Amino acid sequence: MLHEMKVSGITIDPTSNAPIVILKATNADQALPIWIGILEATAIATELENVRLSRPMTHDLFKNLLDKLNVTVSRVEVCDLRDNTFYARIHFSSDSQSYNIDARPSDAIALALRAGCPIFVDDKVLEQSRQLDAEPEAFDESEQGKKWKEYLEKLSPEDFGKYKM
Repeated sequence: MLHEMKVSGITIDPTSNAPIVILKATNADQALPIWIGILEATAIATELENVRLSRPMTHDLFKNLLDKLNVTVSRVEVCDLRDNTFYARIHFSSDSQSYNIDARPSDAIALALRAGCPIFVDDKVLEQSRQLDAEPEAFDESEQGKKWKEYLEKLSPEDFGKYKM
C-alpha cells in the first residue's frame, strides 16, 4: 500500500552533519527521514522556500525540458529500502504513454516539488526504515579500523581548515 506524504522540512543529523529530508504522511502520524546530500538538500530547500535563482538548477532544467516536451510528472514513489539505501521511481505521463524511471529519492522529491505532484511511500519502506541502525557500522573491525573510526568521530569542522593541499 502507498501512503501519500509531504515534505515536512529539512534538518541536519547532529552526528554526521548530513542533511535529512523529513516526509510526513498526509493522513496518518507517520514520518520518514531520508539522509541526502547537501546539493540535493539545497535543491529541495530552494523550492520549499520559493527561492528563484538567476540560472536554473539541474532539477529546474529537467522540469523545463519536461514542460517543453509536454510530459508531466504524475507522481513520485519511494519504493524500496535495501542495504540502508532508499530507492524511488518517478512516474511520467504524456499524451501517448506513461512510464517511470529509477531515481534517488532526493532527486525525485526535488522534482516532485517543482512539478507539484504527490509523493508516495510504500508500506514496506516505512516498515524497513524503523529497523535501520541509528549508528553507522564500521566496515573495518581491525584495531587500525577502530582507531580511524575514533579519530574521524572526534573531528570538528574547524579541523579541516588546519590542513593544506
